[in-house]
Amino acid sequence: MITFAANCFLPMFDRERPSFEDSNNVTVQRCFYAYEFAQPFINGKETADIGCADGYGSSYLARFTKSTVGIDYSLPTIEEARKKHAAIKNLTFKNGSVPPIPLENESVDVVTAFQFIEHIHQRLGFMKEVKRVLKPGGIFICTTPNIKMSIARNPFHVHEYTFEEMHSEASKVFEKFELKGIQGNAKVNEYYEQNALWAKKILRLDPLGLHKIIPASWLVRPYNWLTTLMRKDLKEQNSNTLAISTSDFFLTTNNLDFTWDIYLIAHK
Repeated sequence: MITFAANCFLPMFDRERPSFEDSNNVTVQRCFYAYEFAQPFINGKETADIGCADGYGSSYLARFTKSTVGIDYSLPTIEEARKKHAAIKNLTFKNGSVPPIPLENESVDVVTAFQFIEHIHQRLGFMKEVKRVLKPGGIFICTTPNIKMSIARNPFHVHEYTFEEMHSEASKVFEKFELKGIQGNAKVNEYYEQNALWAKKILRLDPLGLHKIIPASWLVRPYNWLTTLMRKDLKEQNSNTLAISTSDFFLTTNNLDFTWDIYLIAHK
């Protein structure tokens, strides 16, 4: 079982960052599945990991790549990553608010961006930047939540995609790409069904749907508190919470609207 997270987060005051608490295990495993599936694409390659936070996922990629550079907007986080992973010689970190991507034209073979694109305003511009930094024949691998499976607004997300929206946006930049969905087995889906029931109970307190229209900054503190409380409660209710691993997730092209995340693989 993977015991560290990809770009799957427990929210903090001003951003989402990885949480490795037991109560966050299902989200950790779901997000890190994206990194595991990417391994064949990054073997021996020069890779950039966008939205790397403290380098938990980038360090995994570096096990297989020729070189990996992690990129994040937060300078303190990048400095933490450099200290934490100093022993990994093929792993470096750069600070930058993306877009633009702080890399040269056609400088990497693969760009990964897991649970990142939903956090930024210039999403099409980001994809164009990805294409710019990719070498000919390079690959872009991206995951993002499927909005049709979201119960409530996440104040840290600028925009969540449908598969149709992602197809439309990706087609403006890449001629060749494929979309798949990250799905879970029965254990995973039972957990998320309980998650949805918990969230719907809270949303009964907002019959007018005001959480969808008020400034996102107003939601941060209650969202943080409720998310933490919910996941701790679900860990107590569901005996499978700690047993779920990346092996309980898989990619599919069936019933995409009912999958948890969008998985984009695009070719330059």
